[in-house]
Amino acid sequence: MKKLGIILVSHVPEVAQGLPKLLIQAGPDISLTDAGGTNDNDIGTSMEKILAAIEENEASELLAFYDIGSSKMNLELAIDMSDKNVHLYDTAFIEGAYTAAALIQADASLSEIEEQLAPLKIK
Repeated sequence: MKKLGIILVSHVPEVAQGLPKLLIQAGPDISLTDAGGTNDNDIGTSMEKILAAIEENEASELLAFYDIGSSKMNLELAIDMSDKNVHLYDTAFIEGAYTAAALIQADASLSEIEEQLAPLKIK
């Protein structure tokens, strides 16, 4: 298992659960966890689900990607409640996560990954 892992947060449970199927193609040795939807699996996000995904991830350092709005807010709250080192990225959700997965698999450093993520930043 790689030192860096990925957490995915989406308002839609099926998106959060489906994206790892794509990422595992680029990074089969990466710990991927996801949190999608509310506690009732409706559209929205859950800070509790996000915190559980952070804690369940086997990697010692995480790169976090999210889709929109409140997912970032709940992700920030969960990061504050965790002892893990989590880096939050404001990038295009799928493209950012896929880029990170491919680079983690290739043993790129965090600074190299962040350099590649910079053009994908949502402004």
